[in-house]
Amino acid sequence: MHTLLWTALAASSLAQQAAALDWATAYDKAEAALALLNQTEKAGIVTGVTWEGGPCVGNTYAPTSIPYPSLCLQDSPLGPRFVYPVTAFPAGINAGATWDKQLLRARGAAIGAESKGLGIHVSLGPVAGPLGKNPGGGRNWEGFSNDPFLSGVAMSETIQGIQGEGVQAVAKHYIGNEQEHNRETMSSNIDDRTLHELYLWPFVDAVKADVASVMCSYNKVNETWTCENDELLNQIMKTELGFPGYIMSDWNAQHSTVASANSGLDMTMPGSDFSEPRGNIFWGDYLIEAINNGSVPQTRLDDMALRVLAAWYLLGQDEGYPAVQFNSWESSDHGGHAAVDVTGDHSKLARTLARDSIVLLKNDGVLPLASPASLAIIGSDAIVNPAGPNNCSDRGCDVGTLAMGWGSGTDQFPYLIGPLDAIQEQASADGTRVVTSTTDETGPAASAAAGADIAIVFINSDSGEAFITVEGNEGDRNTLDPWHNGNGLVQAVAGANKKTIVVVHSVGPIILETILAQPNVVAIVWAGLPGQESGNALVDVLYGSVSPSGKLPYTIAKKEADYGTGWVMGEIDDYPEGLFIDYRHFDHEGIQPRYEFGYGLSYTTFDYSYLHVDVSVSPGPATGLTVPGGPEDLFDSIGEVSVSISNTGNVTGQEVAQLYIGFPADAPSTPPKQLRGFEKIQLTPGQEEEVTFPLTRRDVSYWDVGAQAWVVPQGDFTVYVGASSRDIRDYDTFTV
Repeated sequence: MHTLLWTALAASSLAQQAAALDWATAYDKAEAALALLNQTEKAGIVTGVTWEGGPCVGNTYAPTSIPYPSLCLQDSPLGPRFVYPVTAFPAGINAGATWDKQLLRARGAAIGAESKGLGIHVSLGPVAGPLGKNPGGGRNWEGFSNDPFLSGVAMSETIQGIQGEGVQAVAKHYIGNEQEHNRETMSSNIDDRTLHELYLWPFVDAVKADVASVMCSYNKVNETWTCENDELLNQIMKTELGFPGYIMSDWNAQHSTVASANSGLDMTMPGSDFSEPRGNIFWGDYLIEAINNGSVPQTRLDDMALRVLAAWYLLGQDEGYPAVQFNSWESSDHGGHAAVDVTGDHSKLARTLARDSIVLLKNDGVLPLASPASLAIIGSDAIVNPAGPNNCSDRGCDVGTLAMGWGSGTDQFPYLIGPLDAIQEQASADGTRVVTSTTDETGPAASAAAGADIAIVFINSDSGEAFITVEGNEGDRNTLDPWHNGNGLVQAVAGANKKTIVVVHSVGPIILETILAQPNVVAIVWAGLPGQESGNALVDVLYGSVSPSGKLPYTIAKKEADYGTGWVMGEIDDYPEGLFIDYRHFDHEGIQPRYEFGYGLSYTTFDYSYLHVDVSVSPGPATGLTVPGGPEDLFDSIGEVSVSISNTGNVTGQEVAQLYIGFPADAPSTPPKQLRGFEKIQLTPGQEEEVTFPLTRRDVSYWDVGAQAWVVPQGDFTVYVGASSRDIRDYDTFTV
């Protein structure tokens, strides 16, 4: 069961957020401060200091005319980078796999609390881009899911958690940054409807959650750099979505002085000469010169500074905010030792997140384990890197158990509990003999497996950011096969042991057909990127102290080609798949996945009954006044769907009930079904509970390109409720 820890964190986040200012009041304060600044100070607030010119990854100039600090901006989406001690939380993709709004909020609150304690003003996360259209995309694991609805809910909950602690969150990377290859030259050519219904959707949720900042990405969209793209920044983000915060560039993603300023960029990345030669910047004195010669209006600089100041006031950072407690550059490997310990008891939350994100893919009755006489633990992924979990800079290697990907989205492990360590502790208590083979050599693996009642073999698949290449993978994965001959390792083990369990640590989907072809593989457990409490969380599930409750945040295919998408070698991606990625593509094309989106087994069973649909909405476009997120009436309630769920098994468990909507023919070329609601509930054996899914006008709208509006189509909608995108337990219709 959930402990009080994350409930308290979420409550603290909500209470502090309620005490924070609204945008209107924040702007009043910002305007008063702006009137006191000179031109150089205004440019300094929006430009930032030299790379490594301050203690944080990003730092801005501190004006002297007002009591405003050098802002500290710091990665990462799973915890503060380049400083220790901090908590190494499960990655975003694992947080998404919990499908648990309370845990998502609590994770954000904990990251926010650690960031504030360290004096970080701006936390560079969470991630909605890449959304994950390419299953092998290098940074997919930093985000929550390739479904925009699940990603959007996770963005909203995480942002409210972070900002509830008084820290500015940054929704990134906006937009179309879907691969690492050629990411700084690639043009993502996305049609207007696809842009809105897929890639913009979670950013809408971020803006509606009052996110302080949005980070524009490296790539081009429709042949124009995102950070100087008037349509994306001014027209969509600031006008259509009514975003009141500031847009900052990714590091080295700005390409001009005048065009970026006039197109809506508000802050150039605050390590402004990150690229060589140092000093090659586009703003600072150049921005002032552009204003002086009339290339950029004075009002544009004032608007930039005003937006940055307003976000600072919005989060109450003008009163009693801690000073920076670390120096990122103290060590070339991992940054500096903080003057304070901000981790508190966050290890408990990290363990719960990791545990509740584990997805049980297959179980032929071998799990949960019940004090087996002997176990064989096999594979290099079962142990912590012998040189230490932080041995490789930014986690840029795949040695030992995989608990996070690589790149700027990482932080430092304060410790890492390896699977073998945790299993040995449990085995010792049970009197179980443990045999090990902790390399990936097939001969020793088979020998170890032959000497035990049950064999558990660990395999993985890694990816990360393009500035590091690991084992020939330049950020994006070269294939969706397990690394280190994982298929061969499982074959060797399964050939020697009739009860073989496979545990997968991976950044995303892997192809499991070779493994599933082994008749002695009796269970498969997906553990993703579980963070510092990896082994403990795994033992919780393997031994049944909790029933597994994670659900897949993406589809696992039978073969890689079934996805219909992948990263491209050239510098143009025309997004030919449009709206049809992941389960939308599989449903549209009639392709049978191996394990569908939303899938996950339990140690108990659940029954669905009494589906009730109470929806009333008028057709046509949303036309309300613009609020953060879009037209106000787009978010109006239109009713709800409810269903009763009962635990028909013998153990307590959690179920994720999922609501999908099928649109009428009046919305042409629309996926057969789209996620529009989910709720996670815990039930004891025999317990029944009603689950309610609220619906808004947005949930039943599509983007009409001609009307340039969200439109509710006329016709019959189908409501599907079930345990996954393919395991539909009941359905009904309503007519508009």
